[in-house]
Amino acid sequence: MCGLVGFLRANGPSRDGDAGLLRAMAGQVAHRGPDDEGVWTGDGVGLGHRRLSVIDTSSGGHQPMTRGRWTLVLNGEIYNYLDLRAELEASGRTFTTRSDTEVLLVALMMWGVGAVNRLNGMFAFALWDEERRELLLARDRIGKKPLYYAEVGGDLVFGSEIKAVLQWPGLERAPDLRAIHHYLSMQYVPSPFTAFKGVHSLSPGHLAVCRPGEEIRPVRYWDIPSPSTARRREGDLSGELRELLERAVKRRLVADVPVGAFLSGGVDSSLVTALMAQEAGGRIKTFSIGFANAAFDERKYARMVANRYATDHHEEVIDEDATAILPNIVWHYGQPFADPSAIPTYYLSRLARGHVTVALSGDGGDEFFLGYDRYEACRRLAWADHLPASVRGLLGLGAAAIPSPLSEVKYFRTAKRLLRQWSSTRGRRYEPTIMYFLGADKESAYGDLMRPNLADDSMSLLAPWLEAGPTLVEGAAYADQHSYLPDDILVKVDVASMAFGLEARAPLLDVELMEWAAALPAAIKAPKGRLKGLLKDAVAPLLPPEIIDRPKMGFGVPIEEWLRDGFATYAREVLTSTEAKNRGLFQPQYTRKLLEEHTSGRRLHHTRIWAMLMLELWFVMWIDGDGAKPV
Repeated sequence: MCGLVGFLRANGPSRDGDAGLLRAMAGQVAHRGPDDEGVWTGDGVGLGHRRLSVIDTSSGGHQPMTRGRWTLVLNGEIYNYLDLRAELEASGRTFTTRSDTEVLLVALMMWGVGAVNRLNGMFAFALWDEERRELLLARDRIGKKPLYYAEVGGDLVFGSEIKAVLQWPGLERAPDLRAIHHYLSMQYVPSPFTAFKGVHSLSPGHLAVCRPGEEIRPVRYWDIPSPSTARRREGDLSGELRELLERAVKRRLVADVPVGAFLSGGVDSSLVTALMAQEAGGRIKTFSIGFANAAFDERKYARMVANRYATDHHEEVIDEDATAILPNIVWHYGQPFADPSAIPTYYLSRLARGHVTVALSGDGGDEFFLGYDRYEACRRLAWADHLPASVRGLLGLGAAAIPSPLSEVKYFRTAKRLLRQWSSTRGRRYEPTIMYFLGADKESAYGDLMRPNLADDSMSLLAPWLEAGPTLVEGAAYADQHSYLPDDILVKVDVASMAFGLEARAPLLDVELMEWAAALPAAIKAPKGRLKGLLKDAVAPLLPPEIIDRPKMGFGVPIEEWLRDGFATYAREVLTSTEAKNRGLFQPQYTRKLLEEHTSGRRLHHTRIWAMLMLELWFVMWIDGDGAKPV
């Protein structure tokens, strides 16, 4: 696991200071790779690298790695590198190191771009071919490893984090208001947008072949199989799934450094811990975060699994609000990010890094095996798909007939919401379960700076995936797999873990497992609406019944409570400051209303207040300020 940076000038040759510029860029991602640094420059091209040594921890894995006319930098791990190495050796290729980086380099030399489809791993990489004067950029299938880029005066600059890209001379730090508009809807910036104008994220499953002076044109090399192709299957599906899970965990135990597991006490992290304990053959280390607020504390469930498998278990309790670490969160994420579970993930990564270099997580189980409560809500709303258009029209008229003043009353507000859902398209029925600022919210909230974006519908970004499923449940999960999972969940874990030089691996996002799960319809994965039923049945022998049967509980944070107590003063100071008012993002009276209603307990607005707070803090650090790392 590492950090990479680089550039490709529109017009060579190399310039004095290119190596220093690469080092400055790499310095912005030094936390990703504390063990080694390297830079390489060619004719109008440069690659830089910061290394976290996990496989072949000797100097044999040093990057950038050059062989003949090719030079490579890699961020991530190739889990099937030993199989690929054996195949390459059988073809007469030789190796001088034990690293997966060299295997990737030789695979690309032998098989070209097609080698990307043979990789099972998490990765972002850049390969320079001196003879062809081509730069290949690629990102793993589901987006576990990030890659950002910008084109500045014809030059291409890229890196593992936006802050590295921003080091390029002439790149203006200006907000992308359209991206911010979508952020307010979703609580994260969806790929390929970033919050900075002119900076883009290479989307998961995409690659780009770049030539000097030519516009970058990413193309998709892999996609999650559409739910419309899923078919009912017979046989021992639980047994098949168990075998797939075992192989996925085993692949992720290959390392020359200590490996542990994040253990929340939910089904996904618990099954990963159980399979890891069985495969490792020794006592494994596990890590949990809890809260003083019992409603958000899952440690008793984590202890059940830790005790069953006699793990070396470590816990930490968060008994403070987030004021102290918010500047670090804002700096590390580099763009607005309003998923509050970034806070416990940050603490969890810090805890784990004190004991291990690699940690396995349970990410991906909810999206591929239908674990979110909103999928059950989608199942209950599926009947509306069969309503005649005339009936939907009447329901819509009923919603419109409820006047705005009555909408302030809880009963009428709920009635209006349900009537709108029942009368709406599939996407509109899903919207309230996944979006945080809806259209009506933005009409009231937006100041002059943001109002031009009101016509831009964030749901249109998800529509192609929502409509790909035969049912709303399958369409919703497919949309989550393409957006919420890579742009929220995986960004959250990657940034928090890499802040401490910790490698996080996700067995449930093994490509073999993802493709197998995608081939099954919702009725098999969640029989009779039992969320994650197939997965639970497959691992039930491994876990205490209390883990299997407990209700779904996300990695939550008591921000509702924080924003009514001492933290409310901090939020009010930030959001009603002169700078915030003059920014023009929000109507000042809307901000005051949200704060007053929430602190008084009349209505809950914590999710919107949190999104506004993280946005304002981002502006202060990255647009008003110089983006310096907090002391």
